[in-house]
Amino acid sequence: MPDPLPGARGGVSSEPVTSEAAEEVRRLLPDVETLAIRLAAVDYLVDEALATSIFLSLRLPQPLLLEGEAGVGKTEAAKALAAVLETPLIRLQCYEGIDAAEALYEWNYPRQLLGIRLAESEGRSLHEEDLFGSDYLIRRPLLRALEHPGPRPAVLLIDEIDRADDDFEAFLLELLGEAAVTIPELGVIRATHPPAIVLTSNRTRDLHDAVKRRCLYQWIDYPSADREVEIIRRRVKGVSETLAVQVATAITRIRMSDVQKPPGVAEAIDWVAALQVLGVDALEPSVIDRTLGSVLKYAEDQEAVRAAGLERLLRTAR
Repeated sequence: MPDPLPGARGGVSSEPVTSEAAEEVRRLLPDVETLAIRLAAVDYLVDEALATSIFLSLRLPQPLLLEGEAGVGKTEAAKALAAVLETPLIRLQCYEGIDAAEALYEWNYPRQLLGIRLAESEGRSLHEEDLFGSDYLIRRPLLRALEHPGPRPAVLLIDEIDRADDDFEAFLLELLGEAAVTIPELGVIRATHPPAIVLTSNRTRDLHDAVKRRCLYQWIDYPSADREVEIIRRRVKGVSETLAVQVATAITRIRMSDVQKPPGVAEAIDWVAALQVLGVDALEPSVIDRTLGSVLKYAEDQEAVRAAGLERLLRTAR
């Protein structure tokens, strides 16, 4: 997959990259420890490795690729970072077949047509540049992130990039490597306040080396049982420690069982929230049976857990 050559057709629409965004980040997050504390303040708990990766991605700056099982907190990392920086979170949800028009920009054809008709009615002549200017541009997430005025960088979340295809990965290389994109009619658009870019992947397929070379990398694993209890109690206000411990331990046991889709931290939080709505203070076999749909989203996985015995889950949790 060759790297695209930066360049422009027509005039280059760009400004020098300012150091204002970098200085703002340094002032707010002088070290890894401060970052971890500020993330915890918005209820996102990180270990030292993840905190270091996020810190380096901000200070180098360099995009950060987060991989891990579904539900371990990859997307939440970007949301928490935006909260810490007090800056917009701009999210691009990837899917099969996504292209530049949906990710970067497209031209406002109805408005262009209206402009043509107005010029005709007034007897004015139109040139190509009259119809392909910034006023006729519909800005999609990538372009909005590049044009963010600062003073702090926006957080650009490119979510589940493994759902997109190789062509879309190639399209992203200029953005990832240079904080810039090329629009044929306008030239190169270069960020004056480069966004903090977070890519996530559930690893349904391998990403191209050209993408990985431009990114820092961090694998996010399931948390320890103690850490999961702390996460649950932060995310579900008012839950008792007993119920949080029971659920976290039961979730760990389910992950170790023969299920095709192990539950993530998100499912643990959903389960506790559901139990709280039902007024449940402690796990019982009948409660687990009724609420298993909050944890396991495949009928086969639910049957496997039931066949292994809900009492076994309960004994382990207790």
